[in-house]
Amino acid sequence: MADVLVIGGGPAGLSAALFTAKNGLETTVFDTDETWLHKAHLFNYPGIGSIDGSAYITTLREQVDDFGVTRHQDTEVTSVSTTDDGFLVTTADDESTADYVVLATGANRDLADDLGCAFTDEDVVDVDVTMETSVEDAYATGAMVRAEEWQAVISAGDGAAAALNILTKENGEHFHDFDVPADAEELFGSLVDTE
Repeated sequence: MADVLVIGGGPAGLSAALFTAKNGLETTVFDTDETWLHKAHLFNYPGIGSIDGSAYITTLREQVDDFGVTRHQDTEVTSVSTTDDGFLVTTADDESTADYVVLATGANRDLADDLGCAFTDEDVVDVDVTMETSVEDAYATGAMVRAEEWQAVISAGDGAAAALNILTKENGEHFHDFDVPADAEELFGSLVDTE
């Protein structure tokens, strides 16, 4: 049983996975590799002058891998449901359970609908500021919750917001993920860029 199951491997899902795994939660990602970023080039992502969308996703995958995320690449989730202990996620070959689920499937809202999440009048998943849906401990992110604002940076922020709320629940107090240069040096040694 994982702590967090993330469905979707775009910027929202991988951002959520990065934050939860980095902070000690066992995290699993199911990724069909159908992110829109494979068709994009980013000039509008803060801190990045220019990057091909596929290269950006490759970097995100490497980051989550470095923090021990279990990634099921090219794996479609066929259903998600609540259990007495959390959530059950089903694929063609397996089932997984977790305390939390993060939905990050772009504009495809079918799993949120199947889970019983409330929708707004604009037919997007209704979430609060932490990205939590009407189903407790289930989060929706990115294009699922926005009628048109489909930007990589917004989606990544949604994933981070969901993860921070999960970490807040797990720690019993507001959680803030903040690193200092010494943390980077400890993690990456001489590979860290301090300039």
